[in-house]
Amino acid sequence: MRATNELALLGLAATQVLAAPQQQTSLRGSVHAHAPAPHAWDDPESDTPLPLVVWHGLGDNYAAEGLQSVGELAEAAHPGTFVYYVRMDETAAADRTATFWGNVTEQVAKVCADLAAHPILSTAPAVDAVGFSQGGQFLRAYVERCNAPPVRSLVTFGSQHNGIVDYKACGPMDWLCKGAMALLHGNTFSAYVQGRLVPAQYFRDPADLAPYLEASNFLADINNERALKNKTYAANLASLTNFVLYMFADDTTVLPKETAWFEEVNGTETTPLRARDIYTEDWIGLRELDRKGGLKFETTPGDHMQLSEKVLNQTFADYFGPYGKKFGKGETMGEL
Repeated sequence: MRATNELALLGLAATQVLAAPQQQTSLRGSVHAHAPAPHAWDDPESDTPLPLVVWHGLGDNYAAEGLQSVGELAEAAHPGTFVYYVRMDETAAADRTATFWGNVTEQVAKVCADLAAHPILSTAPAVDAVGFSQGGQFLRAYVERCNAPPVRSLVTFGSQHNGIVDYKACGPMDWLCKGAMALLHGNTFSAYVQGRLVPAQYFRDPADLAPYLEASNFLADINNERALKNKTYAANLASLTNFVLYMFADDTTVLPKETAWFEEVNGTETTPLRARDIYTEDWIGLRELDRKGGLKFETTPGDHMQLSEKVLNQTFADYFGPYGKKFGKGETMGEL
């Protein structure tokens, strides 16, 4: 493994929703819309939107103002949307701590159980989902490993689907981050770090894959990179109607930024997804999803997690909404 002295914080303390360039929206509040009536989705002509599941990034928490603003935009785009914010704890502080410290495999299992037991989400025919930064690959793991309730459209913003190769410095006063990242000096693939430090569990250096393939607690598994492939992962991901991958054009936090598109960056050489074995051999269902028109590659301007309302509103309009909504080739979730 290449030694890293500069440590990267992969995420943002709070998602930035920009109403205009360099202007943050002032939207506030919690977006737990009224629960849809029983059997609201049964009528194919119903305009009742599917619930939306949101998973935040590193250093964020489920109650953060920026994240709540995203939920408000989703509800405005499709009135009546029930928005569920993934959390590891009911307190915002503990939820933020869990973005640094925790076993990601166990965290995903908790979310699988939470969603399956939720009185609204578990009764919906499907849900839509949006993941910010590391929350994107964690939601993908949810789809691959359990997917009950099933996800229809999964949108990820600046997520580390192919891992990270470096870590940038923490903020000068972010002691939680500093304490976590100090553990990474030369210890990324120790059993202790892989079982406890969240960003280490999606560290992947293409120039030194052996320790990663042997010890990775999370990413090597959900990317099906080991010899024994989990066919359920591929089947579940291919069952998505839409998988939308947003990359931030000017991302200086996620290294490399092309990981958001599953691209392999090894030094100065970049291999696009469609030229990689993970796609050509269809390890996780991306080729099948692409074949039916469900794999989308998008770019949005700005640095990591600098999102405009325009981009979010267009995303919600295009990929979320009622169960019977038509996409691309005219198929609905129920017809796939």
